[in-house]
Amino acid sequence: MSELIPINLVIGDRTYRIKTLPKDEELIRQTIKTINDKIIEFKTQFAGKDMQDFIAMVMIWYATQGAQESNPAVEKAVTDALLKMELQIDKAL
Repeated sequence: MSELIPINLVIGDRTYRIKTLPKDEELIRQTIKTINDKIIEFKTQFAGKDMQDFIAMVMIWYATQGAQESNPAVEKAVTDALLKMELQIDKAL
């Protein structure tokens, strides 16, 4: 039985610590890189927005990507990280 390992992920300006199976770590990191790349892309296209706006745009973009294969482990990790970030943003507001 594989044990979960802790990994730190940076989405936007925040760091999140999650636990995952070692075999899923690379895929999670690739997904987070894609998300961060999209955040940067949207920041250059839509100046003057705040980080929450960019993250929302990326969430919409990511959710509508029908061509990508679904991976439940990655989807759960990303969803958990984004929900945690949303709660922190709501708390700060």
